Amino acid sequence: MNAMKTTFLMALMTVLVVSVGYVLGGEGGMMMAFMFAIVMNFGSYWFSDKIVLKMYHAQEVTESDRPDLYRMTSELAARAGLPMPKLYIIQGEQPNAFATGRDPQHAAVAVTEGILRLLTKDELRGVIGHELGHVKNRDILIGTIAATFAGAISMIAHMAQWAMIFGGRRSDDDEGGSPIASLVMIIIAPIAAMLIQMAISRSREYLADEAGAEYAGNPLLLAGALKKLQARAEVVPMNANPSTAHMFIVNPLSGGGLMSLFSTHPPMEERVARLEAMVYGRTT
Repeated sequence: MNAMKTTFLMALMTVLVVSVGYVLGGEGGMMMAFMFAIVMNFGSYWFSDKIVLKMYHAQEVTESDRPDLYRMTSELAARAGLPMPKLYIIQGEQPNAFATGRDPQHAAVAVTEGILRLLTKDELRGVIGHELGHVKNRDILIGTIAATFAGAISMIAHMAQWAMIFGGRRSDDDEGGSPIASLVMIIIAPIAAMLIQMAISRSREYLADEAGAEYAGNPLLLAGALKKLQARAEVVPMNANPSTAHMFIVNPLSGGGLMSLFSTHPPMEERVARLEAMVYGRTT
């Protein structure tokens, strides 16, 4: 199922990139965008994990560097029937974590310094279990590809915006659509990429929560960790790229009200309720 979803994602993102190219540059722009999409497909499959880790200046750690964290992850990976992933630390006070990589054999789990300071050892087990749930469910490739393509689409739209400002866009039929169509594409393309991220991320978070609770041995540990992470993330800023926000265990970007409707993460109250229901059952 995830293999089909990954193929669909690549195809859909390619269509978006090519469509932007056509609207902004006609047939010539479409061909350039198509070549760009091919490179992005190849690069996102083989190198997107490295790109995301480098984006956050994540430092790989070994057992000698963080023995407790390494042993905990190794034990949970064994419970999940997974090979030991690489471990990375991100400097930063916001407590958060994510997993990346193209498959379980090339997986990586990154945690911030803030999460190591905030959570108890048992709560951290729940978080690591959650990230390994993404690895087990093979969510990490599709999530990382979505981040890479969403960032690329936003970059293209931003470049096109500046091109229009400085008069670099012709409006004749041979060169694509009208300036109005270009403006519409500049607005619509990043929104479409964001909606794809949302559709992917929200459903996969629930499954990763269930898996994390199973690996850690107690759903309430992860539920408690999520409450702490959400409360802390709302007051401690993180310089996170919006195109990668869906990869984190909690949304690293602050914002409530209308912005919460466009969050890449399901409501925290629902996530916690589902975990508690695994212990107490539904009360309504």
